[in-house]
Amino acid sequence: MLNYFKTVLAKVSFDAQLFEKELRKAIKTLVVEELLELRVWCYANFGNHEAIMNRCFVVT
Repeated sequence: MLNYFKTVLAKVSFDAQLFEKELRKAIKTLVVEELLELRVWCYANFGNHEAIMNRCFVVT
């Protein structure tokens, strides 16, 4: 599932609302180990969506 969500996030990264929607969906679906890896990957690849990531990952 982690690779699936990475693919989806990469494809929707052009739209902030879609990115946030898919990121929230990923956070609800993934197990803790995958979630930690996703967080690191997101911050490394999508710095332009940092505010969204800060909002979404605050729960984890």
